[in-house]
Amino acid sequence: MAPSNKPRKPLVADKRYSKPAKPAAKKAVKRKSKPKAAPKKQGGLFGWLKRLIKWVLWTIWSFIWRTGAVITLLIVGSASYYAATLPDMEQLVDGRARGSVTMSDRDGRTFAWRGDQFGGMVTATTVSAHLKNAVVATEDKRFYRHVGVSPRGIASAVRINLREGRGPLSGNGGSTITQQTAKLLCLGVPFDPNKWKSETAYEADCRRTTLWRKVKEAVFALGMEIKYTKDDILTVYLNRAYLGAGSRGFEAAAQRYFSKSAAMVNPAEAAMLAGLLKAPSTLAPTNNLQRSQDRANLVIGLMEQQKYLTPIEASLARATPAELSQAAKRTSGGYFADWVMDSGPEFFTRSTTEDVIIRTTLDQRMQTAAEEALQYIFEEKVREGSKAQAAIVVMSADGAVRAMVGGRAINGTGAFNRATQAKRQAGSTFKPFVYATALDRGYTPEDVVLDEPLCIDIPGSGEWCPKNYAKEFKGQVTLTEAFKDSLNIPAVRISEGLGRERVREIAQGFGIQSDLAAGPALALGASESTLIEMTGAYAGILNGGSSVTPYGLIELRVLGDDTPLMTQTGGIEDRVISREAAQQLTWMMYQTVEAGTGRRARIEGREIAGKTGTTQAARDAWFIGFSGDYVAGVWMGYDDNTPLSGVTGSGLPAEIWHETMRRILQDLPAVPLPMRPSGGAPWSNPPHGSELNRTIPQQPPTQNSDGFEATAENILIDVLRGLLGGN
Repeated sequence: MAPSNKPRKPLVADKRYSKPAKPAAKKAVKRKSKPKAAPKKQGGLFGWLKRLIKWVLWTIWSFIWRTGAVITLLIVGSASYYAATLPDMEQLVDGRARGSVTMSDRDGRTFAWRGDQFGGMVTATTVSAHLKNAVVATEDKRFYRHVGVSPRGIASAVRINLREGRGPLSGNGGSTITQQTAKLLCLGVPFDPNKWKSETAYEADCRRTTLWRKVKEAVFALGMEIKYTKDDILTVYLNRAYLGAGSRGFEAAAQRYFSKSAAMVNPAEAAMLAGLLKAPSTLAPTNNLQRSQDRANLVIGLMEQQKYLTPIEASLARATPAELSQAAKRTSGGYFADWVMDSGPEFFTRSTTEDVIIRTTLDQRMQTAAEEALQYIFEEKVREGSKAQAAIVVMSADGAVRAMVGGRAINGTGAFNRATQAKRQAGSTFKPFVYATALDRGYTPEDVVLDEPLCIDIPGSGEWCPKNYAKEFKGQVTLTEAFKDSLNIPAVRISEGLGRERVREIAQGFGIQSDLAAGPALALGASESTLIEMTGAYAGILNGGSSVTPYGLIELRVLGDDTPLMTQTGGIEDRVISREAAQQLTWMMYQTVEAGTGRRARIEGREIAGKTGTTQAARDAWFIGFSGDYVAGVWMGYDDNTPLSGVTGSGLPAEIWHETMRRILQDLPAVPLPMRPSGGAPWSNPPHGSELNRTIPQQPPTQNSDGFEATAENILIDVLRGLLGGN
């Protein structure tokens, strides 16, 4: 069949397998390409500067990030090193190189502290929550949020310092509590006595503020943050911070100022303690309570702002500010405490590495009496502006020192102690030892001696002619009359007649250890001595003729030990003169107060014995005397040896003595003096009871060692005329 010309219908296979027809190619259109724009040239100086600035900035940035990376690695490495070398936290809480001394009075009441007190370890979790909050609020409110260093705090501190005209590192430091703790640890450098002269010098070196030291401090702080928890760091801080008055750590400070544990302080007390961190010595409440309370109010405000206290709690804390405990209020006895420290064993006092407890002989009632008496006389009877000084010592007949005032600065601590350190001419207060020599050799208070002009040739010095204070002579006088009127010539005649060496031996036997004058002026007190030495010598007269060693320490023990390392039960030592001679001398001293130069020392209803003393040109004025149970000595003068104006031992010193002993004896029963006139029976018994620590045995009167049978009057007159050429 002939093929048809009609188009064939595509088969299914054709649809499935046939290739799609290519679309007709579009006619290419030839486009004209745009010519490339030529790059703009930055020509000239501006272009050169721009390229230079870009290069400089790129160089600086490259240097900064590379340097920063290196510094970061160094900081991390150094902090890690510190963290690896730091000991356990418990080993850091008490870093003292020296110990402390706590002193109590004769009744066991604490009155003085020396050295660095450490009250025992406390932790951030055992102290009062108020105390913990007060410290954080005051010193580092972001303490629990930073990593040991606060750039914001440092920047703020620098801004404040510059605004107030200080250097950027002077004044406010911006240090975190961690950084302050690092400084307290001296960046891990221990105290070395070969490098630093003292712990004070060591701490001063640790507190130096330099840029490099601040950097090291920051790195050390980071190391602490790696090693310890926040509460561990705060624990070290709470135990090592200095808080004034010798207190190391908040436990010691709470005990020192409030007599309670740091776990028991209330908000007002916590605020006061935290406020001390700024300036411990200046703000210490024992120095200025009002200033310390004002600072505490600022801390209370910070605690309120930071929500540690409610407004009601803050108002209550302000309305009832912290007050010192009764023990902390006691500011007396500083001179006495210094004397105990100086006279005690060095390894348990001045250089102790232990915490030592010392019970002393101090009687705080008597101490207050002495201080009040001194203040009263200087306020009422000494011209305003006078620079004259005075000192007082009160002791028992066995040498136990009950009170001590070393100068007009009653609260002086570490000050020059005129009672123990000042060596002054004794004047006529030395005369009792001249008369004691005569009485011990058999003479009596009724024997007579010549009071007539006397000149002695002193080899190498020429003729010496002593004079009486009144520049008149009384002829023959009894020993009692010569003594009570403090006549000079009779004292010299007795000393020269009996021999200066015998007088010197008696004086030294009573405890006067200072160098005694070699010439005849020995009898008139030309030698120098201290007030405590002279008062101790008079105690020997009161106790019946035995020497004493003044003492202030009763018991010494280490904190925590029940057994004392040292004890002292009394200071009475060897007999120097017979009891009869001591009682006769006491009778003569009693007459001095009743009718002689010591009349201003009289106390109504009391038997008082004593002796006045005034040195050449009135550079020193003394009164030393005793009742039946206590002996007291008073010295008055200028530190630079300027003569006193119108003052003698019978004047202001006797009045100071009177005011002191009147206060001491006012509530005590009257005790008669152990005295006898001539060779008669004693008028009263010798001192006894609690004030003496051992019984003094009775001894018969000493016989005249030369065996003379003539009367004492003839012996004195004949010997003195023969040896001294008297008329």
